Amino acid sequence: MAKRVSTASKAAKAPAARKAAKAPAAQKVTKPAVRKAAAKKAPAAKREPARTAPANKGTATTAAAKKSAATKPAAKSAAKKTAAKKAPAAKKAPAAKKAPAAKKVTAAKKAPAAKKAPVRRTAKATAAKKATKATARKGPLGGKTLNGISEIRTFFRTNTQPIYFVGPTAFNLLGIDRWVRNFQYITYYDSWDGAHPRVFAPKNKPYVEFESSEHINNYLLRDPEVRAYLKRRGGTPMVAMVFFDEETEQICEELGYKLILPPDSLRRRLDSKIVTTELGNEAGAPSVPNVLGKANNYTQLRRLAGKQRLGSDLVVQTPYGDSGKTTFFIKSKADWDKDAADMVGQELKVMKRINNKAAAVEACITKHGTIVGPFMTDLTGYPELTPYKGGWCGNDLFPEALSDEQRATAISHVRKMGDRLAKEGYRGFLEIDVLIDLDTDEVYLGEINPRISGASSMTNVTAGAYADVPLFLFHLLEFMDVDYTINVEEINDRWRDLAAVDVWSQLIMKEPNKTVERILAAPKTGTWHLDDDGVLTFAQVVNDWHDITGEDEAFFLRVYGEGDYRFKGADLGILVTKGRMQTAEGLTPRCLHYIEGIRDAYQSEPLPDPPAVHPVAYVK
Repeated sequence: MAKRVSTASKAAKAPAARKAAKAPAAQKVTKPAVRKAAAKKAPAAKREPARTAPANKGTATTAAAKKSAATKPAAKSAAKKTAAKKAPAAKKAPAAKKAPAAKKVTAAKKAPAAKKAPVRRTAKATAAKKATKATARKGPLGGKTLNGISEIRTFFRTNTQPIYFVGPTAFNLLGIDRWVRNFQYITYYDSWDGAHPRVFAPKNKPYVEFESSEHINNYLLRDPEVRAYLKRRGGTPMVAMVFFDEETEQICEELGYKLILPPDSLRRRLDSKIVTTELGNEAGAPSVPNVLGKANNYTQLRRLAGKQRLGSDLVVQTPYGDSGKTTFFIKSKADWDKDAADMVGQELKVMKRINNKAAAVEACITKHGTIVGPFMTDLTGYPELTPYKGGWCGNDLFPEALSDEQRATAISHVRKMGDRLAKEGYRGFLEIDVLIDLDTDEVYLGEINPRISGASSMTNVTAGAYADVPLFLFHLLEFMDVDYTINVEEINDRWRDLAAVDVWSQLIMKEPNKTVERILAAPKTGTWHLDDDGVLTFAQVVNDWHDITGEDEAFFLRVYGEGDYRFKGADLGILVTKGRMQTAEGLTPRCLHYIEGIRDAYQSEPLPDPPAVHPVAYVK
């Protein structure tokens, strides 16, 4: 924020100058014996440096100071004394002891007084601190504009700025450390049991019944071990995470960390399915035929749906929720009654139920435009993977995920929505769901997750990422003090074309059973091999899934391990492989073998008096 500088009126200048005998700068260059006399003899010369000091930048300022010493106020003041005594003093400024004003001008030129003045010292220290930080972040290119992908790659490979992903696990941005030097993961659950060189988890972890991922992240930021670790590594930490809140922002401000995410207030507003539906309509990115409003009973719901002729087979969503927990499928009063408590009193998005295929895509809103990642289909509601009927439980990324026409329309919708969100002040990473009506081939905007998401694992490992850089690196550029230029059109064209040559998939494995059990043994994080008979065996510990080459091997990241609890909705882990997991007929046989093999690797015991447990969305 620019500071306001007040300027005295001409009428007030002369008295102010006569009363300036006690100015700190003059006291610094005048001997005690002549300090009082010097102040009386040269009021104008004394006043002018005090006004020009904040703008002191070298030769130009010195010239201005000399000119000020010869102004009319100075001449009038000199006339009151002996002109013959004053004139030589002004000319012999560098040597005369009787010319403190001239010495002050010289001092202004050499700037020793400026270093001692409290206000100026603070300003210079602040500027120097900012310059040091900027230089550290800008790396070997010395702060020059990064022109294109090649220089962006070089910038990140030589990055000196410490950057951290904070979360329950390292899943969402796992592998970014391959691209960004000085990138680390701060996690609550150590999926590698200390074997990953870039993952830090505190050792002293008393049992806490976390209520949300935000709760976990805030706990980590305050943890003494974490704070000591960040301090040891030095620099000003830049922090990213999936879920955060206002408390997170306050903690980062208190500790001097830089949270490299859009403001919580903006994210929270855009997280509403109601708000994003309205913004999408404004942007020309339509949603499935719907109506917005409230309903306190089934009759009111039917009446609301009738306004837009949505029929009786409805999908109802409340503004906030994840993994299908707040999506309800209602065909009858019995359906309404079952979940009425979650809908009454809420703003509702009531949609016509369509025969659809859901696809997810991540994008990054930059100063140069919106970059759109690869589209992937969602796995939703499979009881082998999630207890929630509309719950997200994985993704398939493959060339036929969308037709060329569907992909072109979906990209258009996403870019329009990105441009509209930019007007709201949003920048950086986000995930957008689109729905394709299989009966009409219409493409609709689904919900928006204004944050890093569970689909990031797929986006950052695709051919497009390796042709350019992972999408998340464009997010980093938006939050680092560095100028860069890119051709968004070329990047979007390249990512669209490369979507036709890549196959990846992931399973988000939640506990579907209602019982609460203590885990006695859990599968290791690393590479697993699936043989021709469907038997899954552990191969080796690895840091991420980037080196997986075929559908007969997979990377499993464990969330809950020995000593933790498994219960309905608990995230057991994430499995990533190169093969398809879903077809039009449902989960593939290979997928079912993976699920069975991982679940068999868990051993647990029932508890007669189980503790209170709460499912937390750890990845999306």
